[in-house]
Amino acid sequence: MSIKTTGDNMDIEAQKRAAGEAAIEFVEDKGVIGVGTGSTVKYFIDALAKIRHRIDGAVSSSEQSSQLLRAHGIQVLDLNAVGTLAVYVDGADECDPARRLIKGGGGALTREKIIAAVSKKFVCIVDAHKCVGVLGKFPLPVEVIPMARSHVAREIERRGGTPVWRADYVTDNGNWILDVHGLHIADPVALESEWNQITGVVTVGLFAHRPADVVLVGDGRRF
Repeated sequence: MSIKTTGDNMDIEAQKRAAGEAAIEFVEDKGVIGVGTGSTVKYFIDALAKIRHRIDGAVSSSEQSSQLLRAHGIQVLDLNAVGTLAVYVDGADECDPARRLIKGGGGALTREKIIAAVSKKFVCIVDAHKCVGVLGKFPLPVEVIPMARSHVAREIERRGGTPVWRADYVTDNGNWILDVHGLHIADPVALESEWNQITGVVTVGLFAHRPADVVLVGDGRRF
């Protein structure tokens, strides 16, 4: 499949579809698969529906993905009843060469991080413009307890970030999100560790301690 990378919407959508469909090769028969959230994952779910008879069900990172899975006749299971997952497939807002990610543009970062933590293999699917040399151009989502929003924002400002409250948005967990601008994340592991310790933070949308194991890019690359 030949895909141009001029950045127009048709090419980006074609890349998302190609990456989503490519991830099917990692689906194991008679197992439960972890499924993420977002526009690229939607193409993966569409492809997964074609082989739904091969799997026992899915664990989903969001209500949105759960609805899509059920609409395709795929059983959605509670992670507590499943345990360890063989494979988790999800997208990203940014990906660096070490497969460390920024996630949470869609607001599902906490559940995504939980599913990634219990999965033996994390397959990330992206279009080419999500691949960057250094993370931070995309605003870093931080899920916070609502009453701690101002406190967390002050702590982030003290650390050099510019937090913007994602107003009128509530996560599936009932929390709020601060999108942090102006970052150049040279050490994602250290930043993830530090910011996760700010009182009131549920989790930071950095997947550095647990990066992706494989990244499938819609232009045919994988690393």
